[in-house]
Amino acid sequence: MSERAYLDLLKAVLEQGKPRADRTGTGTRALFGGQLRFDLRSSFPLLTTKKVHLKSIIHELLWFVRGETTVQPLKAVGVSIWDEWATAEQTARFGRNEGDLGPVYGHQWRNFGATKRADGTYERDGFDQLARVVRDLRENPMSRRLLVTGWNPREADQVALPPCHTLFQFHVQDDELSCHLYQRSGDVFLGVPFNIASYALLTMMVARASGLKPGDFVHSFGDVHLYNNHVEQAREQLSREPRALPRMKVNPERKNLFEFQYEDFTLEGYDPHPAIKAPVAV
Repeated sequence: MSERAYLDLLKAVLEQGKPRADRTGTGTRALFGGQLRFDLRSSFPLLTTKKVHLKSIIHELLWFVRGETTVQPLKAVGVSIWDEWATAEQTARFGRNEGDLGPVYGHQWRNFGATKRADGTYERDGFDQLARVVRDLRENPMSRRLLVTGWNPREADQVALPPCHTLFQFHVQDDELSCHLYQRSGDVFLGVPFNIASYALLTMMVARASGLKPGDFVHSFGDVHLYNNHVEQAREQLSREPRALPRMKVNPERKNLFEFQYEDFTLEGYDPHPAIKAPVAV
């Protein structure tokens, strides 16, 4: 599938989605269930019907992979996508300092089930799911247990925004690595384009670290929704004709998943339509 698959999903949610109240009070139209598939062998699924901010995607993904949970490293490189959930008001709800997001993605990927200290921080005694998957890919690539979960029921109510992309599984066939993501909740206009590119890039990184080639990225949804204040923006995007997808080059010298740097990625041939601004529902 190409970008057209995403546009078909966006159109389906816009035209067939049912009205639903939501946590933010904004209101949505939503469908339950859906799936996209992207071939990573010759192109990179960064949408062209609107410009998507790749810098934020790369820095956020590296932040996840490092296991970090405070916004300071993101802010230091000019990435503000988590700022709304890191305000003093938001973090005070959980007894944490401003900027400390608590047990979000990086924590679950790299320190799952860690002991919580009295001050609300965590010991480094949890399970490193990401490192385990990389090890297993090298030692037993035919395994059907190559999974990482971001959803920890015990800690889901201890963060302002529990993980939306909750579980991903790797699969090896013919020396190619594919990834299947299950996303419990997907903001189809703003968030999903980021998620597609992020997990496509993660698949490429894990493939490089495992001595494999990228295969497919499969993206499955639970509640996939369009916020009511994104309707006109969605219509504008759907009026545009998709262009050829770009290509992503990954530094061939980088073999360790946990050593990737921003400079290791080069996007080629990206010719998008202009960005479309839309408010974030917090």
